[in-house]
Amino acid sequence: MMKSLLERWGKWLLYNGWYLQRPPWDTETTPPEVEAYLQQHTAGRALELGCGSGLNAVRMGREGWEVVGVDFALRAVQRARRRAAQAGVQERVRFMTGDVTRLEGVEGPFDLVLDIGCFHTLSLQGQKAVIDRLEQLLAPRGEFLLYAWIQVGAGMGLNAERIAYIQEHFQLVQRADGWEHPGQPSAWFLWARDTA
Repeated sequence: MMKSLLERWGKWLLYNGWYLQRPPWDTETTPPEVEAYLQQHTAGRALELGCGSGLNAVRMGREGWEVVGVDFALRAVQRARRRAAQAGVQERVRFMTGDVTRLEGVEGPFDLVLDIGCFHTLSLQGQKAVIDRLEQLLAPRGEFLLYAWIQVGAGMGLNAERIAYIQEHFQLVQRADGWEHPGQPSAWFLWARDTA
């Protein structure tokens, strides 16, 4: 229990520290996979896990989506709120400081859950907690658009067991593998709560 608490505080300090400047994952570019999704789907309600400085949530808000973004880095959420206000979408896009494995105060249903690089940083227990919570939050036929690293050795990322766990709960619609970082395989997954 104490070790878990210390790890959580250490992670919180680390990620807040990254936001004293611009963290390396904050590319200021919405990925083409998200752009394609927005072009192919009617606006609805979306939840972004690990929303960071709000770039993608604000992009969705500009397309008419109602968005809730959650990140546990307070500095990231402060930046995200400023970004939404500057873009004039603060009425449609709301940001919360919170733990994505709990999602306290988040109410569905959501047509889309977006996660770009947050899920793969979680422990197996944390990932299971997210999936269990998404089962409650996703609307019927809602979708989970996930970008994650694929685990290499003992490194961070999804392995076959973790992908299988998601597949026990959601239907895999699409998978596109890539190598966006040297030596680090990754994939975009589109999961659906119900395809019927």
